[in-house]
Amino acid sequence: MTESTEYSPPKVWSWNKESGGRFASINRPIAGPTHDKELPVGRHPLQLYSLATPNGVKVTVMLEELLALGHTGAEYDAWLIPINGNQFGSGFVAVNPNSKIPALMDRSGPKPIRVFESGAILLHLAEKFGALLPTEPGARAECLSWLFWQMGSAPYLGGGFGHFYAYAPIKIEYAIDRFAMEVKRQLDVLDRRLAESKYLAGPDYTIADIAVWPWYGAMAKGLLYGAAEFLQVHEYKNLGRWADEIAARPAVKRGRIVNCTWGDPAGQLHERHEASDFETKTQDKVAAPT
Repeated sequence: MTESTEYSPPKVWSWNKESGGRFASINRPIAGPTHDKELPVGRHPLQLYSLATPNGVKVTVMLEELLALGHTGAEYDAWLIPINGNQFGSGFVAVNPNSKIPALMDRSGPKPIRVFESGAILLHLAEKFGALLPTEPGARAECLSWLFWQMGSAPYLGGGFGHFYAYAPIKIEYAIDRFAMEVKRQLDVLDRRLAESKYLAGPDYTIADIAVWPWYGAMAKGLLYGAAEFLQVHEYKNLGRWADEIAARPAVKRGRIVNCTWGDPAGQLHERHEASDFETKTQDKVAAPT
């Protein structure tokens, strides 16, 4: 084992030292706001507060897919919420008491509705617009099963494998091996399903695919945690095929860059308030002096 000494948990845990790792400065064992800060509100009925992590990408892809289907009521403002303490502002905590992105305020009715947790947002939007969610009971159940599979499985991929492999201040062999085994099993689950079905819920593209793709599509293409060789992701051919097909969708290409602040400037749209922002604001970044 990599550890030099065995850790014995105390009888009562206390928060008396920084945990270390990439996000240590914002980790804390209590909820609630740390400061007063109201959220901006744009002119569209849907107000999204987010960042282009996999969970954030789910929602912007969903909104762009709805607009592509002709649902003009899905126009939205996407406000950037960097994960550097902004998620603990009073306004954001009022929308999401769990202080995680994404969070949505639906102001299309007489009373604003808050929706938090990415899966809940996808389901809310699918039911609101009657799109990307099957209505036949069997197909609906299959779709929702895969949607909730993703919500339950991704923490093992991100907070489990991703944290201990890429972000933890020390490498712990047991933790990396345990979560690598689980992620490999999850990839196999998806690969087997996609060997028998074009999309996760059946022949049609649904919110199940939108939920799973930003996490497992990215992993299948070697885009998460620098772990493609370690996990041998090339082995999952059916998953790779599905990931490529979804990545080629125009709405996905748009949605994946909204609230993105890293990588190629042409792939960054920090905030989105109009459809034209995809042309004007990304091009401004490309032309801007370094």
